Amino acid sequence: MIRKESEKRIWGMPLYSIAVGPCLERGEIRGKARGFIAIGDIAVGVVAIGGMSRGILSLGGLSIGVVSIGGLSLGGLALGGMALGIASIGGLAVGLAAACGGVALGYNATGGVAIGKVVKGALEIVLFK
Repeated sequence: MIRKESEKRIWGMPLYSIAVGPCLERGEIRGKARGFIAIGDIAVGVVAIGGMSRGILSLGGLSIGVVSIGGLSLGGLALGGMALGIASIGGLAVGLAAACGGVALGYNATGGVAIGKVVKGALEIVLFK
């Protein structure tokens, strides 16, 4: 169990917040970090790093952000095992504008299996003529 929080604040948030592991005193099963830089089991911040993370720059198992990197990644630019976003790179990549991955689905799709309007891959499926 680790709990640390900066006294310095940015936009009303602590500069950093670290919360890892259960805390019996607070009745938490998972550490919940909220700060400009958040590191924890559940992390929410401008920069968020954790098992489940949400932020402008987000890194984690389940990651949601403008730029997100993780096992399951959702965001503007998404990178990960399964990536969903405007532009995505991953094993399974679904991108509104562009997708690159083992299976890629998007307007511009590049991958082993490429599905979209503009495609390049071993198996190419053009959805719209």
